[in-house]
Amino acid sequence: MLESIKAGLGAWLLPGVSALLALIATYITYRIGLALIRRFTRSKAVPRIFLDAAALALGVSVCLLVLNWVLATSPEGLPMLTALQHLATLLLILSLTWAAVRCTSAIGEVIVTLNPVLEGQWKRARKVETQTRFLVRGLNILIVIVGLGAALMTFEGVRHVGGSLLASAGIGGIVLGFAARPVLGNLLAGMQIALTQPFRIDDVLHIQGEWCWVEEVTATYVVLRVWDLRRLIVPLQWFIENPFQNWSRNSSDLMGTVFLWLDYAMPVQPLRDEFARLLRESPLWDGNIETVRVTDSSDHALQIRFLMSASDSSRVWELRCAVREGLVVFIQSYYPEYLPRVRARLVDDSDRAADT
Repeated sequence: MLESIKAGLGAWLLPGVSALLALIATYITYRIGLALIRRFTRSKAVPRIFLDAAALALGVSVCLLVLNWVLATSPEGLPMLTALQHLATLLLILSLTWAAVRCTSAIGEVIVTLNPVLEGQWKRARKVETQTRFLVRGLNILIVIVGLGAALMTFEGVRHVGGSLLASAGIGGIVLGFAARPVLGNLLAGMQIALTQPFRIDDVLHIQGEWCWVEEVTATYVVLRVWDLRRLIVPLQWFIENPFQNWSRNSSDLMGTVFLWLDYAMPVQPLRDEFARLLRESPLWDGNIETVRVTDSSDHALQIRFLMSASDSSRVWELRCAVREGLVVFIQSYYPEYLPRVRARLVDDSDRAADT
């Protein structure tokens, strides 16, 4: 057995050294070429973005391609030659799949780079970014499936089994469809969201009582950043099946309200004047909406609504808090007797007897 091992190693000495030298020369040449390209191209150029994203994967693929060529030209009859050729082919397919995924991922960066967020055009830029992220992730999943399928087809047993699997593809497809229904549902929902755009990256949503921003969109779920920095993970299918509020769908401008309950004797005009003064002194107000209305009444008090506007949801929230505080301080200072109160009339037994 020792003699056979020595004979095998002796037979592989020249082909092994040739393969090693070829790989070293290929790697050095690739690194030199990569450095020259990076030296004479701009970092934001489209070809450069693709090259930087897939540089490592392309280098591995080129080296494996040379290795396959060296093994193909090696003398026949070498020990383990067939197994090594199969391994090299398998690694080449996987490396090409890796390079394709990296290049596809770079498409998103290229599109975002070509569509920067300019003043007055944030809506278009966010729409393009969201659609690109959805489509790139879907394309990456497809590339991985094709690459793994091609890798598996290099095994002889898998190719033989493939013929019988095709005969039962209908039944297998039905079973697979039921088993993968949640995953496929989210993938299809992602494609639908990418095309219809009910929300985009950085949109402000109100979901199940939570005020949040769209932070990240994946192939199966959306990461929402809640106002208190919590993260809400929502499957894509949920957005197709349930209603939700988008506070920045067409514009980020929003209106906010403050409600106060005051006594019937409270004059409304001083409140209007104070409300106008608070808005004009606040840098949060956008100067559009300024309305005071008596919107409701009960047996104890009046409900007065103060309506205002701001350029986005965060500023509306801050403006509402500031106005509410200012109005309460104003009423406490000048009209404390008109705060809501409960009226009651005390009746003693003598009065009740006189009434009867």
